[in-house]
Amino acid sequence: MLVIAIFAGTALVVALSLVAAPRRASVEGFFGGTDAQGHAPGLWTLALSQVTTWIFARSLMNSAILGYYYGIAGTLAYAAYYLSFLTGGAIVGRLRADGAQSVQDWLGRRFGAVGTSCYNLVIALRLLSEVFANLLVVGLIFAAVLPGTPWAGMAAILAVAALGLAYSAWGGLTAALRTDVMQMLLFLAAFAFALGWLVTAPGFDPVAVLTAPGTAGGYNGWILLAVAALQVFSYPAHDPVMMDRGFIADPATTRRSFIHAFWISALCIIGFGFFGIQASIVGAAYEGELLGTWSGMFPPWVFALLLVSLLISALSTLDSALASAARLTVEEFRIAPRSLSGGRAAMIVFMLGGVALTLWGNASLFDAVAVSGTASMFLAPVLAVGLFARRRIARWSYLIAFASAMIGAIMYFLRDWGAVAALLPDAHKYEQLLLICLGVLAAGFAAVLAGARQGEAAPRH
Repeated sequence: MLVIAIFAGTALVVALSLVAAPRRASVEGFFGGTDAQGHAPGLWTLALSQVTTWIFARSLMNSAILGYYYGIAGTLAYAAYYLSFLTGGAIVGRLRADGAQSVQDWLGRRFGAVGTSCYNLVIALRLLSEVFANLLVVGLIFAAVLPGTPWAGMAAILAVAALGLAYSAWGGLTAALRTDVMQMLLFLAAFAFALGWLVTAPGFDPVAVLTAPGTAGGYNGWILLAVAALQVFSYPAHDPVMMDRGFIADPATTRRSFIHAFWISALCIIGFGFFGIQASIVGAAYEGELLGTWSGMFPPWVFALLLVSLLISALSTLDSALASAARLTVEEFRIAPRSLSGGRAAMIVFMLGGVALTLWGNASLFDAVAVSGTASMFLAPVLAVGLFARRRIARWSYLIAFASAMIGAIMYFLRDWGAVAALLPDAHKYEQLLLICLGVLAAGFAAVLAGARQGEAAPRH
């Protein structure tokens, strides 16, 4: 019965997404998000699109898993990344006030092709990781509900990839915006029922949840909170989905949409984390990314709603990631024509790349966040000094900051490799991540401040 409910829920979401997608696609709508009349999205369309593309399946699972292991500290650490809506809104506001049409536009004016190339490399990797991670969650879900069927996970990945690509490639960013609203409303309904059951269940104690140390103790959760605090300024700037939505509506609407997106998404992430914390409180054994744990903890209908919530969020992120991938390929890399066929070809390439990565075997959902978040940290000194302090920055400074961040990301990714492990302290991986982030920021700010010392305020455009 559970399997039927999951399949039915997934089919319903896909069908409604196809209905919500625009019947006719235009080039401007595909890349710029305007409707058939050329209008930009309104406040709540923009806000709900921001939310549903950021509380994606990987994030929901990360919040629950970190809550299980590190209690409320782990969930708060992940929720802290959603302060990115506030820092990202501030960055977008300054970029637009400076006359820039995108992050690439601003970087290109100051550092030329090398500035945009470094940035585009990082966001291409992020988009690929988004496609991979959300498909991975889809595979984990169907592997959990069909444990005796080894091929179930991969079959589900291929099916969701094909269906998600179908409506995404039809309408591009316009389709993503329209389906995001519908998907977000469905997600909120499913999640509200599940969360309502949790908080009213006899064994739920809000004080215990808010003070729970998790199965591994709260210490490393607080370490992750410190990491999030270091990354939260640069993190949104390397997220093309968020940045793309920062330039398609008027400044006032955009500013308010970022604020609404922050509080809605933060509440959802914390609420989902409660399911992981509750599992740790009742002493449930960790099984299969918590999916197996939940199946034994909750009534079948609650478990089904949780899984449907994850599947909805996976689909909503896939279409937005693909729309941003099309814009990146066509308008930034310029390796495909600015046409519907060019954008669709880019989507197919990124989807195939994401599917291929699911065969790789790495199921650590937080690693993608940690690696991409560390790689993005070269933007922190560049934006702080160049955008907000309005100082010119030497190109060599930019390149040193970029190299430092990439070295830090690679070190964390290869932390168990002999040569890298010898350079890191013998500590928990999150303590190693904190030290790497501190080193990346120190090197980046030192280089940027040194290169800006003899500079002068950048002119306004």
